[in-house]
Amino acid sequence: MTGRVHIDLFTTLDGVSQAPGGPDEDTDGGFRFGGWQAPLIDEADGAQIIAGIQAMDALLLGRRTYDIFAGYWPHQLDGPESEIARKFDAIPKYVASRGTPELSWRDSHLLGRDLAVELAVLRERHEDIHVIGSIDFARTLVAGGLFDQLNLWVYPIVLGAGKRLFPPDGPPASLELIAAGTPSPAGTILLRYGPKGSTPETGDMT
Repeated sequence: MTGRVHIDLFTTLDGVSQAPGGPDEDTDGGFRFGGWQAPLIDEADGAQIIAGIQAMDALLLGRRTYDIFAGYWPHQLDGPESEIARKFDAIPKYVASRGTPELSWRDSHLLGRDLAVELAVLRERHEDIHVIGSIDFARTLVAGGLFDQLNLWVYPIVLGAGKRLFPPDGPPASLELIAAGTPSPAGTILLRYGPKGSTPETGDMT
């Protein structure tokens, strides 16, 4: 079995993926639009998100996102978001961190320092491994070509400043579109990309 590593991100039209879930999720840099996704989410993209969560058999998270998830989802097992909470609770959680954090959420595991080796092991162990949020960690995966699919939920909003998967000083990359979903009533569209190469081609119009 060779599993696939998916990166799942909610992003604005100008590429901002910082703090979609709530005002206090990530205020780095004085970010003041935390929770920008909430007014735009509807049943259509909600259904796509749920479908992706139900298909995964492992979570792969950066330290900050793990702490947010571990502080929230274990307490939602019997609430209105129980479908998501129970799925997250049932599958293994793998955490990338330079430190040695206490991982209190059940079935949580700290990855070793050699990320390529660790991901090779996870691909043999799981079929659908998903990175959710975790922008800094996702940047590392993209820069190293250590992912198989990038799933972007693009929302019709522009925020200006904020953390992006592809920062101005980031490495070049080429991607290929695998699939594009049907836009939701709110104007959100799910775009799925795969890695194509590290160096974009150039040319002229002749």
